[in-house]
Amino acid sequence: MIYITIDGDDIGQMITSSYLKNDLNELSRINHLVNEKTLLISKFLQVQGFNIIFCAADGVAGYTDQETIDDMFIYDSIKSIADPELHFSAGVGSTLQEAYVALLSAKSSGKRCLHKYSALN
Repeated sequence: MIYITIDGDDIGQMITSSYLKNDLNELSRINHLVNEKTLLISKFLQVQGFNIIFCAADGVAGYTDQETIDDMFIYDSIKSIADPELHFSAGVGSTLQEAYVALLSAKSSGKRCLHKYSALN
């Protein structure tokens, strides 16, 4: 199995900024935007053969029984769904844990990228 986990980049800071500016409209806009983008990403992954196990807040996780995936096509598609308003990082692995470790690697290496657990040193 192949697992993928995706998480929004700097969305918490956008939310914090709305609170600090006391900007109700911006906070509501961000909420709507994040919900819309994560739903579109989960639908895209389903079309690619993934079973969605998590789609909430600014994250999506799923798995597929496929032996290989075109991870760069998948990530480029996720970027095109999210752009220009939002950005996401992603991790891929053969277990949910490996996908999450790969995600943490992507987040700690500058964000806005996909890391594969199998490629980590």
